[in-house]
Amino acid sequence: MRILLDIVRQSLSTLWAHKLRSFLTMFGIAWGVGSLLLLVGLGEGFRSGQDKNLAELGQDIMFVFPGRIPAVAGSYQSGQPYYLTYGDYFAIRAESRFLRAVSPVLERDDIRAVSDYGSTSGQVFGVAPEYNQIRNTPIEPGRWFNEEDNTQHRRVAVVGWELLKNMFPGQPAVGSTILLNSLDFKIIGVIPKIGKEGENGTNHRVFVPFNTMRSNFPLKAQNSENGISFINYRPIKRELHVEAKNEVHAIIARRHGFDPKLDDAFQDWDTIDGSIRVAKIFDAMDWFLGVVGVVTLGLGAIGVINIMLVSVTERTREIGLRKALGATHRNILTQFFVEGAFLTALSGGIGLAICSAFVTLLAQLPAPEGFDTPRIVPASAIVAILSLSVAGIAAGLYPARKAALLPPVEALRQE
Repeated sequence: MRILLDIVRQSLSTLWAHKLRSFLTMFGIAWGVGSLLLLVGLGEGFRSGQDKNLAELGQDIMFVFPGRIPAVAGSYQSGQPYYLTYGDYFAIRAESRFLRAVSPVLERDDIRAVSDYGSTSGQVFGVAPEYNQIRNTPIEPGRWFNEEDNTQHRRVAVVGWELLKNMFPGQPAVGSTILLNSLDFKIIGVIPKIGKEGENGTNHRVFVPFNTMRSNFPLKAQNSENGISFINYRPIKRELHVEAKNEVHAIIARRHGFDPKLDDAFQDWDTIDGSIRVAKIFDAMDWFLGVVGVVTLGLGAIGVINIMLVSVTERTREIGLRKALGATHRNILTQFFVEGAFLTALSGGIGLAICSAFVTLLAQLPAPEGFDTPRIVPASAIVAILSLSVAGIAAGLYPARKAALLPPVEALRQE
């Protein structure tokens, strides 16, 4: 242990004797470690921000909208439009085996909402009680709809944060009454602000039970009390989203009399498929940024090897004298190996500390919308440590071996 401490002390003395050279070499290693961790951390911050955006929308959401049955395969414009109906929803709910929850949505944006304190216009959604198992609808205060509200056509409503500001400024809303196109609805729940900037569409909506919406505000464009705007659903497992989509397609195609294999006949939005695609992009970006960081770290290791080779050349007489006085091949090898490894570890530790401090500082700042502040990713830290270990071995072993193989007599002759 004492010998090791002496070698470390001597290494520090050598570094101090060549301050500028040592600083530049250590800077290369520290920069490599810091850039590897920071680049991957930035990528993960962006990934996390996008995941949060999707989570604000809901969990594993899938949509199916009214479509068009193409008269010619591949030609969307030549098709006959079809509309989703309440019967489609009922059939999907009764027959599906891969769905956790499903809800029809009746959407109207021409309904005026009036309270005792103000009036506003926004989207009015008629949804089933299961809607909150699919979409993100936190309630505070109050409650969400239940099955009795829906089956008994109760005129109750849940109001989004943005509409609440206009209709009940500074006033309690739950228990109050609003008018929707002159029909009174009792507010039973409030959805707090969703999203940092409050731009989530849920903030601008009034939700009422589906059957209540269906009987009082049916869709106009389709001129049918059975028409619905679209259907939201959620698969029983994230991995079964394709099976769930195919099942929904098959039921709709059967009810509307066309081949479910006509992909052009369906208008879907699969957030799971989108998130998987985005995850692959981020994985590729992580790999790219990681490779850039490792290459930068490798260049720093080359700098350490270079400085150690210069050190061997400068200390040739010292090596010869030590070997003449009885130092073994192993003693010389150990000294220069420890010096190279110590220089690499010290530089890497400084880079890790600076990067950690920088990331901690960034975490205190407000993050832009859709982006989380970077963080130290354990996997990238492990890669940095392993790369640093390889760099330390390479930086110490080769110069150390060259020093240990110097013949004592030839070394003493060097001027």
